[in-house]
Amino acid sequence: MPRDDKDDRLLALLREHGRMPLTEIARRLGVSRGAAQARLQKLERNGTIAGYTVRLSAEYERACIRAIVMIKAAPANRRAVERRLCQLPELRALHSISGLFDLSALVCARSVAELDRVIDAIGVMDGVGETQSSVILSTKLER
Repeated sequence: MPRDDKDDRLLALLREHGRMPLTEIARRLGVSRGAAQARLQKLERNGTIAGYTVRLSAEYERACIRAIVMIKAAPANRRAVERRLCQLPELRALHSISGLFDLSALVCARSVAELDRVIDAIGVMDGVGETQSSVILSTKLER
């Protein structure tokens, strides 16, 4: 999927503001509206853009209590564990990692009690061997 500088700039604009009007994208790229639309459609068709989502405000995220939950799951159980984890509405990200643990989950809850419930639910999932949780106190940089 070869991309050029304008494609990369278009993607950066969408990351900045996913609902930016096509006319504004075209203006910032220095191309016609039709050319901007064609680039966008090409990026959607070739799978570079897999979908659109909501990015929550920093204020909303600050109101959440977030934790990183490290998870051990045997290779035979990993896919099933991943599917169950992805069903948790509190899950914000899930990474396959190297090291002592197999997965790293970022969870976000409205209260300490809710976070405790989510971490407990992860710990008792079939296929989960061990967990280790760290509450995020502050975010120093997020891009």
